[in-house]
Parts: sequence; structure tokens; C-alpha cells
Amino acid sequence: MRAFGFLSFGHYGHAAAHGGLSARQMLHDAIDISVGAEELGVNGAYFRVHHFATQSASPMPLLSAVAARTQRIEVGTGVIDMRYENPLQLAEEAAALNLIADGRVALGVSRGSPEPADRGWEAFGYTGSTDPRGADIAREKFELFLRAVRGEPMARASQQPYGAPVQPGAGLRIEPHSPGLIQRIWWGAGSRDSAETVGRQGLNLMSSTLLTEATGASFGELQAEQIDRFRSAFAEAGHTHRPRVSVSRSVFPVVTQQDALTFGLRSGSGADQIGIIDGHRSTFGRTYVGEPDQLLEQLRADAAVMSADTLMLTIPSQLGVELNLHILENFAQHVAPALGWQPNTAGPVEGDPAQP
Repeated sequence: MRAFGFLSFGHYGHAAAHGGLSARQMLHDAIDISVGAEELGVNGAYFRVHHFATQSASPMPLLSAVAARTQRIEVGTGVIDMRYENPLQLAEEAAALNLIADGRVALGVSRGSPEPADRGWEAFGYTGSTDPRGADIAREKFELFLRAVRGEPMARASQQPYGAPVQPGAGLRIEPHSPGLIQRIWWGAGSRDSAETVGRQGLNLMSSTLLTEATGASFGELQAEQIDRFRSAFAEAGHTHRPRVSVSRSVFPVVTQQDALTFGLRSGSGADQIGIIDGHRSTFGRTYVGEPDQLLEQLRADAAVMSADTLMLTIPSQLGVELNLHILENFAQHVAPALGWQPNTAGPVEGDPAQP
């Protein structure tokens, strides 16, 4: 494991017994958790994106604020829902963010997860999908987004261009342009087939928190096969740079008696779960709770965790800054070093393009 970070769903608006955060407090807490995580040497701060829900949504303001308050920690998403995005505007914002962050972006995008709204992307003005899940427009938008990020011309200059030193009729790329950004794009894959597509495209793989497959194999085994297929497709396509692979898990180290009281009740969910998502029989990952030695044994037996280079810890962000930093500190001090991790003191993971 080369890197680990936290993945926040950014819940807010629940009853006081469940945190009772306002949207404002959730956002300020997210920034403070990111700053504290960097001080612990944690590699990344990643945020989910859900629309029409009391959770994190439009990510760029939050990621920009985190980037401005930090110097080393990677900032990113897990994942942006392409059904809701204007791909050229997203390319502009992503490039600006990567420049602000000095190349510390890990931008996860995908078709998007199941949501509370019925075809909610249409309310944002994006119509024309013939797929009830909107996968068709998500893929089309993603291809256009990648072209824009690569710096391909997206428009033609006017015959009498105003305010820019360009030749009439010349192709114009999206500005600003951040050359290193293309190698900091991740696709959130929920199946083995989609992982192969990501590999052929030469992007990074952000394996989903659930897989829309259920073969009888464990979640970790399914993900490990997904990762193997991704890496094989990446190599067969002739890409030569080193891709990144992340998986996410809920991990609660029990180091003190208070930890046992706080997290012990979660241990009942310590097994994979099977359910129906978007009409697919799907597999959900387990939650790990235990003393450090127990966690190390369990994580080493998780084939996907051992195959990935980046582990994202899903955190109960609605429970406040102090508790979440305590979880990250416990993992950083008592678990991660035995898995090969070293504190982040220099910025992006070694081998990543560090300059925007």
C-alpha cells in the first residue's frame, strides 16, 4: 500500500442524535479534517458527489478550499456524476483546480451512483438519454471531457477574434490547460468489464464501493479480479506510464477502551452484503473493526486491498472533526505502516506527475 486517504460522503441535515450538521458545518468540517489529515501524513482527501441529497455535491468549491489550505495532501472526488456535468466546464474547473493544487488532484468520475431523483440529470438540462440509468450520456460526456483535458480544439476562432491573440479560424482549446491533469483522471468502475475499458483508455482505476456483480466470490476477490483485468488491458493497449488503483473500505481500529465503546457496535456488519442496485445483483464490501493485529490479518487477506496502491477509508464525517482525525491517526500509527505505508512528506504519490 503506497498511499491511503479518507473518503467522505459529506452527510448533513440529520437529527441531532446522528450529528445534526448543517451544510455549512459539513463543508467547514471537511476542510478541517483535510488539514488535520495532512498533518498526520495522510495522502489524500476525497469526497463523494450526490445530487438532490443532503450530502456533498458540487465539489470544486470544496476541493479548491482544501487545496488552498494544504500543501501536500491529494484532493479529489469519488466520484463526480458525469450525467450532471457540462464536460467542457468541468474540464475548465478541473484544470484550474489542478493549477491551484500544484498537481495534487485525483479526479474520480463515473456514470454516477443510484440517486434519490428520478432521472435527476434532466432537471439540470441534460436530456436525450435512452438508458434508464443515463449511462449513454455519461459515456459521451466523458469522452468529450477527456478530449478537452488533453488540450484538443473544442471551438473555432471567429473570423474577427476579439480579445485573444489567435488566428481567425484556428482551433481553440479549453483554458486554462493543465498538461499533467490527464494522468490524474480516474474512472469509478463498478464491474470487471468497465475496468477493462478504463485500462484501454490509459486512465486510473477507482474501484467502486460496490460491484454490480455477485458470483459467490468475496467482494475483495471480485475487486482483485477487476484490478487484474484493468492492468492487463492497460498493458495490452500499450500505455507505458504507471497507473493508479484505489479501493475503499470502512476500517475502525480499536486502540483504546473508548474506541471499543464507539466502534464496537459496528462489528456486526463485518461481512460482505448482497443486494439489488439498478436492477443488478450487487456485492457490497464489509466493515473492518478490531484491534490493529486483527485488522492487519484481515486486510492482508483482502485480495483487493493488497493489490491496490491506494486505500480510501470511508469515514463517518457527520460525527465531527475530532473523531474522524482520531480514526485516521489510529490507522496511520497502528495499521498502515505494517502494510508498507510511510507518512506523506513530499506531496503526490511517487511516480505521479507532480507538476500541473
